[in-house]
Amino acid sequence: MSETEGVRLQKVLAAAGIGSRRASEEMIEAGRVEVNGRVVTEQGMRVDPARDEIRVDGARVPPQRSHRYLVLNKPRGVLSAMEDPHGRPTLATYVPPGERLFHVGRLDADTEGLLLLTNDGDLAQRLTHPSYEVSKLYLAEVAGNLTDATAAKLRKGITLDDGPITPDHINVVQRTDQRTLVRVRLHSGRNRIVRRMFDAVGHPVRRLSRLAIGPVKLGDLKPGQTRELSREELGELFDLLGL
Repeated sequence: MSETEGVRLQKVLAAAGIGSRRASEEMIEAGRVEVNGRVVTEQGMRVDPARDEIRVDGARVPPQRSHRYLVLNKPRGVLSAMEDPHGRPTLATYVPPGERLFHVGRLDADTEGLLLLTNDGDLAQRLTHPSYEVSKLYLAEVAGNLTDATAAKLRKGITLDDGPITPDHINVVQRTDQRTLVRVRLHSGRNRIVRRMFDAVGHPVRRLSRLAIGPVKLGDLKPGQTRELSREELGELFDLLGL
C-alpha cells in the first residue's frame, strides 16, 4: 500500500470507538497497537480497514464493513423464518424497518434465546459450518430429577439415531423431584440435539433457552428485544471464524 492509499491508523481506531484520535495516537506511541502481527509505533501509518488485521492490547478490532450484526432474544412460539404461509409469528417482526437481515442458524419454535441477525453472508456461512466448531450454551428445564449418575452418563457421551454426541459441559443448576435445570454447552448444530439428548435418558425438555454462541452472550436481553453486537464480541467472533 502506498503512502497515499488507505486510511490513517489513528482515524480507523477512533472510528471503531477505541478512543479519540489523540488517545489512539498515544496507544500507537506506547506500542499497544498491532497491524497484521507487527507492532506499530510510528504515527500516520495507512491501513485498509476492511482487510488489515488490527489489534489493540491483543484484542481484535473488527474490520470496517457495511454490515449489521444484531442479537435477538427470540421468544417462544416464534418461527426461525422471515415469513410463514400459515401466518404464524416469524422473525420479520424483529428486523428494523427498511433493513434486509437474515437469521444465522435456527431455533425451534418452542426454543427461546439467542439468535443472530445479520446481512454478512461470510460470517453466517462460517458460523454455521461444522468445521469451525463454535460452541453454544443452553439452559434446559427437564422433567424429573436428573441424577448425578445420569448427568455423568451424558458427559461421557451417548449414541442417538444419527450418531454419537458428547457435550462439552453439563452442569446441574437446580433440581427437585419434578424438574431439573441444566446448563449444556456443545458444538453440535444437529437438529433438536439438546431435546433428543435428554429424551434419550428419560428426561424430556420442558423449556429450552440458548444463552450464548461462542463469545456472544444473551445477557439480560428480554424476549423480543435486540441489540447490536459489541465491538469486543464482534472482534472475538471474527478471530474465532478466521475472518
